[in-house]
Amino acid sequence: MAKAVLTISSKNYGAWALRGWLMAKLVKLDFTEHVIPPDDPDMKAEMLLLSSSMRVPAIDHDGVHVWDTLAIGEYLNEIKPKAGLLPADRAARAHCRAICGEMHSGFSALRSSLPMNIKGRFPGFKIWSRAKTDIERIQAIWLDCLETYGGPYLFGAKPCMADAMFAPVVTRFLTYDVDMPEACAAYCGHIMALPAMREWVAAAQAEPDEIDELDAEF
Repeated sequence: MAKAVLTISSKNYGAWALRGWLMAKLVKLDFTEHVIPPDDPDMKAEMLLLSSSMRVPAIDHDGVHVWDTLAIGEYLNEIKPKAGLLPADRAARAHCRAICGEMHSGFSALRSSLPMNIKGRFPGFKIWSRAKTDIERIQAIWLDCLETYGGPYLFGAKPCMADAMFAPVVTRFLTYDVDMPEACAAYCGHIMALPAMREWVAAAQAEPDEIDELDAEF
């Protein structure tokens, strides 16, 4: 069987690409990357939140083409059920799907105000009220999950689909110097320490391309 192909965008700016890529890594899918350059007009518009071309992430595997991050997560869970991308417990699995769906469809103020930029560091960044509301809700989700399931990841001892969905938020919180409760800061540390995240960050740091519109200005 041929390797799966995962279509992604910039590793520095591509939040949705990171989610799909990390899910594939968590289930140990054998895949190659097809990278759409960030200067591609459609790709640039998607990362600027001006369109939703649905070009990334997408997986081609065994004759199946899957796009949309939640659909990718469900597909990976089907083909790699023992990897634990979704929790085994029915109630926990429903909870996981709920917060993944909330991340997928919500937090628009955070997305627009604090775009993903792994290479950037903006200490003392001014965060506006709507984005603060999103941040408070995300931290509440994290705290609830960490207390309920015991950490160090959102649903227990192993990273799962929910951790992949919130991984770009972790990078945003670090980029923009977001104040966090101790438990949330520790959670961010666990996510950034994942070997797959270290691999992604190293590739993002090595990217020569920049999109000026996506760099936060003061």
